Amino acid sequence: MISPSKTSTRYAIVVADFYRDIADALLAGAEAALAEAGVVREQITCVRVPGAFEIPHACARLVRREYYSVIITLGAVVRGETPHFDYVAGECARGVMELNLLGKTPVIFGVLTTDTMEQARARADTDKGDKGGAAARAAMAVAKLPNPAPR
Repeated sequence: MISPSKTSTRYAIVVADFYRDIADALLAGAEAALAEAGVVREQITCVRVPGAFEIPHACARLVRREYYSVIITLGAVVRGETPHFDYVAGECARGVMELNLLGKTPVIFGVLTTDTMEQARARADTDKGDKGGAAARAAMAVAKLPNPAPR
């Protein structure tokens, strides 16, 4: 099997900073998983956005560059007392899915959607849930898939 560092695989990580401590933990997990697999710093670009709602726009801009092999999204949307959660989480997921359906650059959905901050922290913690690491491992698996034949 070819090591990711021996290829031209390039990763973009789009991080929503609304809950900065959770975002940083997710990013640390993703970077650690990539490094463990032999991905070097020069293969990774990190883009920060204010919140999860802005993730699809940032990803769309990166997809248009046709430079990255795969894009990883990270962030958290935590349920509150209003329907805001449903709109933000739903539209972020929909935007990422729409980009995936274009068939150009795969976009991994690593955005946490939780009921509480405690759940989000546990899932982001690299010693517990490590969902950032899980998103990076999914990205590396997808990056290894063969490109489909042109139609």
